[in-house]
Amino acid sequence: MKHFDFLILGSGIAGLSYALKVAPHGRVAIVTKKNRAESNTNYAQGGIASVTSKEDSFELHVRDTLEAGAGLCKETVVRIIVEEGPARIQELIELGMKFSEREAPSEDGGKELDLGREGGHSKRRILHAKDVTGREIERALLTAIARQPNIEIFENHIAIDLITSQKLGYVGENRCHGAYVFDKNGNRVFGFIAPVTLLATGGCGKVYLYTTNPDIATGDGVAMAYRAGASIANMEFIQFHPTCLYHPKAKSFLISEAVRGEGGVLKTLEGKEFMDAHHPLKSLAPRDVVARAIDSEMKKTGADCVFLDITHKPARFIIERFPNIYQTCLSYGIDITKEPIPVVPAAHYQCGGVATNVDGETGIAGLYAVGEVASTGLHGANRLASNSLLEAVVCAHRAAIKILAAPVSKTDIRIPFWQSGNAINADEMVVVSHNWDEIRRLMWDYVGIVRTNKRLQRAQKRLANLQEEIHEYYWNFIVSADLLELRNIATVAELIVRCALMRPESRGLNYNLDFPGLNADWSQRDSMVQKLI
Repeated sequence: MKHFDFLILGSGIAGLSYALKVAPHGRVAIVTKKNRAESNTNYAQGGIASVTSKEDSFELHVRDTLEAGAGLCKETVVRIIVEEGPARIQELIELGMKFSEREAPSEDGGKELDLGREGGHSKRRILHAKDVTGREIERALLTAIARQPNIEIFENHIAIDLITSQKLGYVGENRCHGAYVFDKNGNRVFGFIAPVTLLATGGCGKVYLYTTNPDIATGDGVAMAYRAGASIANMEFIQFHPTCLYHPKAKSFLISEAVRGEGGVLKTLEGKEFMDAHHPLKSLAPRDVVARAIDSEMKKTGADCVFLDITHKPARFIIERFPNIYQTCLSYGIDITKEPIPVVPAAHYQCGGVATNVDGETGIAGLYAVGEVASTGLHGANRLASNSLLEAVVCAHRAAIKILAAPVSKTDIRIPFWQSGNAINADEMVVVSHNWDEIRRLMWDYVGIVRTNKRLQRAQKRLANLQEEIHEYYWNFIVSADLLELRNIATVAELIVRCALMRPESRGLNYNLDFPGLNADWSQRDSMVQKLI
């Protein structure tokens, strides 16, 4: 058993920001699946949306967020996060975050923030570090973390399950006391015990066959919270990024929305623009609209991809603004200054998650969730581009303030050591690998950008059979990282399907051909699921 004052599962912007706030008040453990920099944050290219210019306003940012969210955002939450954003941005800058700047147009000269624009935004408000914003944020935060003696990072550790009083058989309030964690290098399970646990585990992109997410994004936090009895909201709203690089050797490489923000145009293989038939904003339409339009064009023509063309911009501008995208595409033989980029939609962002308030509180005492793993009500039915990093840093700050205002004493509950199965058969690992692939393919085919009830029901039936097999392996065999992640993606896939079947309408990212219009009864109504313990 390892005892701490604060346990954090995940090492992206949410977990690291929160760690820095609570570290002066106790010992902090950060548990992360791979190395400390491997997170969805690290792969975020676009930037952070925040009001920092005189031409912009909180009202405009709120309006853009509400419009993108298709009537399902919680306006109070939106206003809090938008209005508190600039102060959190300033904190990042003070930590050493270097946002891209440009020459100020005034006579005084000097520098000002180089603000980008992305789909759904009415103004330029995206703070970025060229096209590697997430990497720069992660660098700044990890540098600050390294200076904190109270913070210990456990790399190559994967959480198995949350430890709660209900699961331990205690009556009364259900409280989280930490988590059982598998040390992949040592092949051992530890109990990480803490009065406060923060889920900052990111999203679930690897539930789908094609995704922009890194391999770690297997929905672990949502699955663990669900098994512990927390409420899960709006999991049907999986955002598919419209533009993932289409190349046989490229794995999950995102072509940032900022490329369209700077003038990139979507075209068919024949070179014809097609977004004007789908939305007044054309290639700058919200992501759900663009993803469906690309999906429609591909199905209509039988093409494997479409093209994103920014060749009309000066080559120097393209190379300076998108150095990472330029170099990566060039490594695959594509010069984006001279030829269009082949792109396809791919699973990108989980808009639903563990139901929380804006302070990260869940329905389980002592358990908080912040970032992509959480559903605060900011994103509604469709996330506005670059609002995710903003939400993570604002809600991490609020969670820390909330927790430090009313400290929780350490538990005297007796927590048992982990009990695992004691058999493993090498042949069975083939089955684990097969089930992993089957879940991702059936989710892509049946629960993708465009859905029908028949496809959803087919997915639900097959997932139930797969979960029986996985349950048997889990209890009979020694735990492994592959088995733990398989168990989690099966759980999250089930939650996505259940929520999609609950919603009898097409709203935002949930587009169902059986219910093509909006349903007034489901306006401002969340899809909620909870496991009875």
